[in-house]
Amino acid sequence: MPVAGVQYWVAIMTSEFSIRSGAASAGWNLCPIAADWILEGQPIARIELLSSSADGTASTYFWDCTAGRFNWFYSFDETLHILEGSVELKDRTGTFHRVVAGDTIFFPAGSQAEWTVERYIRKVAFCRTPLPGVIVRARDFVRRIKRLGRGGGVAPGMFPTG
Repeated sequence: MPVAGVQYWVAIMTSEFSIRSGAASAGWNLCPIAADWILEGQPIARIELLSSSADGTASTYFWDCTAGRFNWFYSFDETLHILEGSVELKDRTGTFHRVVAGDTIFFPAGSQAEWTVERYIRKVAFCRTPLPGVIVRARDFVRRIKRLGRGGGVAPGMFPTG
């Protein structure tokens, strides 16, 4: 026997909060590197959005680029994993880092690097806009209150928050 409102709730849950998987692709889009960032060559970059969070603070992309040397300035946190190819990165201190397929790197918001792509590189990038300190403190406060209501501990399926 149907219960009033249940069908509506199920429809909301399946359309807004569904788990998506598979090989379907929305396709690559050109993602030009700012002309004043390019130091050498004519690198061609493309991007494909894989996912984004409901609150707009996190997203995941495939990104690839042909040969060239350019600066990159990070306005958000980015963790990247190299899927194919390699790059030589130069940090602000002038130290070079060779990064190859299988390597994972983290760039915090506000950092910069000089990229030298010899032939081609493809990565998956996990991007997150850091929240302002006051919002982080408010979120942490609410989480503590919720844990107290549950008798402490961590919610099932969640990572500890420290």
